[in-house]
Amino acid sequence: MSQTAGRVDRSASGGRIETKVTWSIHIEPLDGSGEVWAREAPDEVLRTASVGKLILLALVAERIASGEQDPAERIRWEQDEFVQDSGLWHALGQRDLSVVDACRLVGAVSDNLATNVLLRHVGLDAVHTYADRHQLAPMVLLDRIRNGRDPSQAGVADTLSRASAASVVRYLKLLHDGTIDPMVKDWLVLGSDLSMVASAFGLDPLAHAEEDRGVLLVNKTGTDSSVRADVGLVSSGTRTIAYAVLANWDRTQGDSRDEVLSRMREIGDDIRTGLTAGRVATER
Repeated sequence: MSQTAGRVDRSASGGRIETKVTWSIHIEPLDGSGEVWAREAPDEVLRTASVGKLILLALVAERIASGEQDPAERIRWEQDEFVQDSGLWHALGQRDLSVVDACRLVGAVSDNLATNVLLRHVGLDAVHTYADRHQLAPMVLLDRIRNGRDPSQAGVADTLSRASAASVVRYLKLLHDGTIDPMVKDWLVLGSDLSMVASAFGLDPLAHAEEDRGVLLVNKTGTDSSVRADVGLVSSGTRTIAYAVLANWDRTQGDSRDEVLSRMREIGDDIRTGLTAGRVATER
């Protein structure tokens, strides 16, 4: 795996090609050894699209676990928060859902409408307080999802979320050790986007809540026109690997999606091999 940001492996020849992509990568086994399998600009703060929804889910899970939030409470979308794109709720005839079902939709299909309703329900300030309490910065959820984003307007952030790979791995460690309530894993294991790093594991994208091919995957992705992000926990036997692979590029310089997805698949292949071999290669 390359150690230089902004470059991508050319797997066919072992050579290197210059790219316009900025990467932040951190891959670490959660075995207490302190070993890091791979790093590439792990502290680089990038746009992460829907990855920031992880903080919202963690806060709602905490409130449910403490009894502060009834998981069966019905929440209803308002017209000014209606959004489409990723998700299912916008296409359903049901105007209201239980809190826990909204969380399941976020975990399963990164549901934008469910995110907006949950965010109004708990408040963005509470999400920031939760992140501060768990020292998640620079991982942050900045705003709700909007049909159009104009940062010149009051209260409108220039992007949905930001993070560095290292900060996301800190979140994943809290999820792994139970500091973040395990019900978040129950929601994320429903995730249907296995198009990036997770594509290497060959799992059924619509049914992988149980171990398959010796692998159990819990992941969250984020996508935008110039963002790809895949973060998660992948386990085999008693071994669990935390990974965060974030990529941004400049759309004015062309569409780098194919090369980003190709490299993400290579990283996933390395992780899959490493689960058996005990480490990943630092150079391809």
